[in-house]
Amino acid sequence: MKRIIIHWTAGGYYPTDYEKEHYHFLIDKDGALHCGKFKPEDNEICRPYKYAAHTGGGNTGSIGVSLCAMAGFINKLSAGKYPILKKQFESAMEFCAKLVKKYNLDITPQTVMTHYEFGLKNPKTSSAGKIDIIYLPPYPWVAKDEVGSFIRSKIKWYRSKGV
Repeated sequence: MKRIIIHWTAGGYYPTDYEKEHYHFLIDKDGALHCGKFKPEDNEICRPYKYAAHTGGGNTGSIGVSLCAMAGFINKLSAGKYPILKKQFESAMEFCAKLVKKYNLDITPQTVMTHYEFGLKNPKTSSAGKIDIIYLPPYPWVAKDEVGSFIRSKIKWYRSKGV
């Protein structure tokens, strides 16, 4: 595996069967981890209907981690009825720290990114224009273009704690 791509589901606080088909791992509102239908290794070579299709144009070699939240999101002033919660976010970052250790990944913008960042770097893919993750309700001061850096710093912090 070469990278982790972090998402929000744009759904409610608990994963649906549909969401489990598209992400390898999902974190619910309580910070509990749910495994998707496919293992990360299924994305080493993406075969039709046999991998987690979470990032258009970027699924091969990518682990999809999603926070179950953000249905109804419009902007930071209107985050919908299911905003990302602090416990949920922190649990996801701690889990991503475990993934970077397991898969021996560096924590860089090329190896750990949001779906939004992937879309910016790959404007000719169907991921262009994706908004997950551009806003973190528990940390409203983090600017849209700094969310990825903030996420990477959190994951680095958890790794430094021996996770």
